[in-house]
Amino acid sequence: MDLKRNKNLIQFDNLIQLSESVTDDRYGYYPYDRPIPILFDYGLVLIDKPSGPTSHEVASWVKRILNIDKSGHSGTLDPGATGLLPMGLGESTKALSILLLGPKEYYSIARFHSNFDRGLLEKVLSEFHGDIYQRPPQRSSVKRMTRIRRIHEIEYVEENEKLILLRILCQAGTYIRKLIYDIGEIMGSGATMVELRRTRVSHFFERDGLIKLHDLYNAFYLYKQKNEEENLRNMIKPVEICFKELSTVVIRDTAVDALCHGAQLAIPGISEISPSIQKDDLVAIYTLKGEIVGLAQSLMNINEIVSTKNGISFTMKRLIMKPNTYPKGWR
Repeated sequence: MDLKRNKNLIQFDNLIQLSESVTDDRYGYYPYDRPIPILFDYGLVLIDKPSGPTSHEVASWVKRILNIDKSGHSGTLDPGATGLLPMGLGESTKALSILLLGPKEYYSIARFHSNFDRGLLEKVLSEFHGDIYQRPPQRSSVKRMTRIRRIHEIEYVEENEKLILLRILCQAGTYIRKLIYDIGEIMGSGATMVELRRTRVSHFFERDGLIKLHDLYNAFYLYKQKNEEENLRNMIKPVEICFKELSTVVIRDTAVDALCHGAQLAIPGISEISPSIQKDDLVAIYTLKGEIVGLAQSLMNINEIVSTKNGISFTMKRLIMKPNTYPKGWR
């Protein structure tokens, strides 16, 4: 999906049209045209977490800065860690779990307890590439059971005496502190994580532009005191950018409110659809304006959907849009 600021340029790439449909501009909003109060319910901020506070505290501060009822983060960072912390606002908190499906990238400084051989280090690092067994540390927030996590990439970057800088691309839920401890044990010298910074969460990168808390505060002040929206709009992204990796289903206006009240998606309610959908796929359901309605699981493959005129084709797994955003189109 390619979201553009001009509402006439919102694009869903390479979709199959099942029915011709038009949207009523009196209901809902194009994602980049949402009024600020609505954006506070369907927005995402890529926070640059500072060292010191917990991720939960940062979420609480964002809520207080923006004077909203709800905010939440994706992927906990330890208090001492810094970097990318995606923050969902309002209903957008329901979308954050989708980011756990993608990888995470970290840069970490490790201190070895004695001198080490560079060649041995790189050999040991290669042994940690792929699936590894890991047991969460004692101070973790999850049950301490051994589990498998995938290390996609682990790379030596540079060193300074007994300090080394590593880049790690891994599955969500990997404990980097424990990973470095295990590397040190195999090296025989022991190792401790000194610093950690997260630079990627799923398809979001540090280079996309992270927002510091004081900059968010200043932007909100300008919005409230001087009615200047531009800085705040540049910081708060539409929640729809979370779902760009999922297949797309665009529905008719008349089907939106039914789904928001708990109905399942039938084929007559579909306007356009991705051509690669298979049975059991997780897909993103959008309005004709490009607004996310929710996540659903496919009950059919694309050939069955295209060749069938009726029947339930998707079962809703998570609703994001509030009911009554669109008028009732069902009995």
